[in-house]
Amino acid sequence: MKIELTENEIAALALLKSSGVEALEAAQVACRALKIGRGRVKRTLRCLTEGEKALRQQERTVSFQKAVEAALEARRERRVRTVDDFRYFTRRFMKRCPGMARRKVRAITPQECAQYIEQAFDTPRQRQKARLILSGVFGTAVKRGWCSENPVAKVEVPRVVEKQVPILSPQEISDLKQTAASYRGGSCAAAVGMMLYAGIRPHEVARLSWEQVDLQERAIYVMPQHSKTGGARRVTIHKPLLRILRAHRRADAEKICPPDWLRHWRELRKAAGWDSPAHPWPQDALRHTFASYHLSHFRSFAELQLEIGHRDATLLRTRYVDQRGVHSSAQFWAA
Repeated sequence: MKIELTENEIAALALLKSSGVEALEAAQVACRALKIGRGRVKRTLRCLTEGEKALRQQERTVSFQKAVEAALEARRERRVRTVDDFRYFTRRFMKRCPGMARRKVRAITPQECAQYIEQAFDTPRQRQKARLILSGVFGTAVKRGWCSENPVAKVEVPRVVEKQVPILSPQEISDLKQTAASYRGGSCAAAVGMMLYAGIRPHEVARLSWEQVDLQERAIYVMPQHSKTGGARRVTIHKPLLRILRAHRRADAEKICPPDWLRHWRELRKAAGWDSPAHPWPQDALRHTFASYHLSHFRSFAELQLEIGHRDATLLRTRYVDQRGVHSSAQFWAA
């Protein structure tokens, strides 16, 4: 069958051929484009232009691993503990979620973020913090133009049910103090005393030096760069802690804790009978013991809040204070 072509049709075929693509394939693409543009040439051209912009934007991105590196660099001036936590959580994401490190951040969906959080972390509290850190990575990516929005914003915050932490019994307190006094010549006794009688956290006490301890004023000064929350606070030295600090006082420039403190703290607890499967150490047990005995004896949420460094008393009321375990608070503060 002979087909007569008009000059325009011949010109169209020549144009399709000059595209470098098979004429049939080029025609199919043109038909698809016109269909998207609803058969209107101007609309079709606008669709192509906007599509090209969107594609260029999508191609301007980096892998999740590169985004993590940029986020860490942006946080290099933060406190050491903050940076360490950020590094730990992001490494665990990439270790437990195969392929995540190479995924382009622009392509990661909220559904994938939720899956990553659940896959990499086991407890609601871990997942809550993991979500926060993952959001920080994407926040940096958004600022750099590597993705248009933060997908973690659409991930539901894991619900954490606060449970009261058990406090140490008088016998457990006595055993721990005796062990601290004998362990490595008492090098950890001051730190244990500060955690028990001042509610200072293990990581906070590790950053303290003796120049921040004023025995005359009976105060310990936790500076912003040393505290977990980044806020400064003045902690009172009560009689039992005063005796411990006087017995183990060292030069101002020296640290309160010995080198490799966290390892020694674990070994000390083990020597006192803790950290076995049958007798696990409750996290923050000394801080919670301090809070419970402080409230029982001094009867002031406001004073306890200042001493322990909380912004309000909500967590103290829901999780920190266990009055059922308090036995002879007067004896605790006179010990």
